[in-house]
Amino acid sequence: MFYFRTMPRTLQAPVTVAFDYTRSTGPVIGRFLTGLRDGVIVAGRTSDGEVVVPPLEYDPVTHAATTDFIEVAPVGTVTSWTWVPEPVKDQPFDRPFAFALVTLDGATKPFFHAVDVASPDEISTGMRVQVRWAAERTGAITDIEAFEPVAERDEVVDGAGGPDRARPQPRDEAATEQSRSGESEGAVTRVVTPVSLDYLYAASPEESAFYRGLNEGRILGQRCPTCQKVYVPPRSACPADGTPTAEEVEVSQTGTITTFCIVNVPFLGQKIVPPYVSAYVLLDGADIAVLHLILGIPADEVRMGMRVKAVWKPREEWTYSLENIDHFEPTGDPDADYDTYRHHL
Repeated sequence: MFYFRTMPRTLQAPVTVAFDYTRSTGPVIGRFLTGLRDGVIVAGRTSDGEVVVPPLEYDPVTHAATTDFIEVAPVGTVTSWTWVPEPVKDQPFDRPFAFALVTLDGATKPFFHAVDVASPDEISTGMRVQVRWAAERTGAITDIEAFEPVAERDEVVDGAGGPDRARPQPRDEAATEQSRSGESEGAVTRVVTPVSLDYLYAASPEESAFYRGLNEGRILGQRCPTCQKVYVPPRSACPADGTPTAEEVEVSQTGTITTFCIVNVPFLGQKIVPPYVSAYVLLDGADIAVLHLILGIPADEVRMGMRVKAVWKPREEWTYSLENIDHFEPTGDPDADYDTYRHHL
């Protein structure tokens, strides 16, 4: 749930939509990630002789699955770069740095990653760089913490192994050799990637009035002047006939459960131990139900038509949010007749 800050007429709130995306790596990317974990950079050779990092799952010419893998060096040459003066959330560093395309020794196609330099004067096309490995490696692209410049005195003549600083602490020779061959025990077969989107939500004037009402302990809606339906939360225009809403209406804090769901499956971030009930509550005086939590009764006793009332959090916890209402609970009144809510299911 998001919380609004006050504005002259409307409210705005920062919103983050986030989830963890889990995917299986497959034999090709899994091999590459397992190599990173073991301090080895694995590339794939295509049918036309290109050596690509990370390896492609399928050959771009023949479309056959990639089967030819080689190890390339943890040192390479910058072929192109861009400066990042103001890093944003989840980028490799919280200070200025460069993103670059680096062609690793032994590869023919560049590899995209961060280069840790203090200013754009410290990076140039053609510059030699080396991998800086993360202190703890798990089988992710972040196992390469960044690239950093190679001092001339550190450069290796054959370019195959890279300078000592580019060599991570090996797990053991057998494990590294298994990673190179693709036969590593405990190979990386699945990765979990956090995905998030941050944006600023601007509420309409009608929604702003609704959230201001919640901050005052009231539930407000808007009435359509044509069909007379009352919408909670309010709409700027009636979804039934398109007429702009104009009349503000305060509705009751009691209502009727029109339909519900018993939540039995636990999930990340869950605040209540299952089972519990989420239900649509048709507030008295409204023509659209709101979704909220039902407590104060065993989950298996919740039913359609049950009369419930809003239970608010302590006043000092209120803000511009529907979460000011902690939950709904039974009023103890007789159930509503089906005909009173059957058009609102």
